Amino acid sequence: MRKIVIRAGSVAIRARLLDTPTAERIWAALPIQSAARTWGAEIYFDAPVSSAAEPDARVTVKAGDIVFWPEGDAISIGFGPTPLSRTRGEIRMAGPCNVWAEALDDVRQLKAIHPGVAISVSEADC
Repeated sequence: MRKIVIRAGSVAIRARLLDTPTAERIWAALPIQSAARTWGAEIYFDAPVSSAAEPDARVTVKAGDIVFWPEGDAISIGFGPTPLSRTRGEIRMAGPCNVWAEALDDVRQLKAIHPGVAISVSEADC
């Protein structure tokens, strides 16, 4: 099982990759360095890959889903409501996203991250 770690500030989130075309593209592009941006209770950042929306792309996700937003060439992690959420607990993305990894750690830690913070994605040691 392939694993990654996403680091931003003092936060580190481990995740396991799913078997998807987007996961393959991101794995091949590692390590990724970027700057965090926020949108409601969501962190997102530019990724040096492109991927079309996959057949199972979703607009609503669950906390722990790590997604790729094809319209923005960005990796995104929602941990609570966004400006487009329609119900209290809903995590609604800006458009259809490809779920390519699942977090092994609590993504709510990302609440501590502010826009502009350096963020990286790399292969996990374990």
